[in-house]
Amino acid sequence: MKSKILLCLSLLTISLSAKEGAVECGNLIYAGTRTSQCFSDEFLTTVQQKTSIATERRFKAVKLVDDELFKIPFVIMTGTGDFSLTSKERVNLKQYLENGGFLLASASCSNEAWSQAFEREVKSIFGNDKLQDIPLSHEIFRTIFEVKDLKLSHSGPETPLRGMTHNGKVVLVYSSEGLNDTSHTEGCCCCGGNEIQNSMEINANILAYALLH
Repeated sequence: MKSKILLCLSLLTISLSAKEGAVECGNLIYAGTRTSQCFSDEFLTTVQQKTSIATERRFKAVKLVDDELFKIPFVIMTGTGDFSLTSKERVNLKQYLENGGFLLASASCSNEAWSQAFEREVKSIFGNDKLQDIPLSHEIFRTIFEVKDLKLSHSGPETPLRGMTHNGKVVLVYSSEGLNDTSHTEGCCCCGGNEIQNSMEINANILAYALLH
């Protein structure tokens, strides 16, 4: 009970800090040492330019296993290949999302092994059927930009974004195709994956939704 009270107080501090200064967005270090080097931070600048939300221009590395996680309101998680979270990471992720935190998860290069691992971990932590398709009519797709479709880099059926809701609010958004926006990163590409080409606008919308709802 004490840890939950402290967690709620930490998230209240986050909310107040977001109004007073720049919002920090975290780049998760998970499964021990796994992290992303190919997820564009361009959407952070876009949110600052298009709204009254002040953001830090770069991601802050944060370990899923550390309590530092609870000081950051929005985090990204991406990668390739199979992985497994530790028991402490699972506990932290559950508490984080159920107490005000937001996760944007994306498979790099549409990597199927990573997507399968991520979906397996979500099911393990939160139970079956927690990830649901997010329809294009959802408010996430119109907070800043009007997004009418997901523009894929290759032809094929559109794969919807999926999300998890807690207390009526989406707290997790996930793409198996990829929201990494590699066109705005140096030394990165989608390696033949079917990345979502308008991901910068979508990511900006997601961050605005996470902070304002």
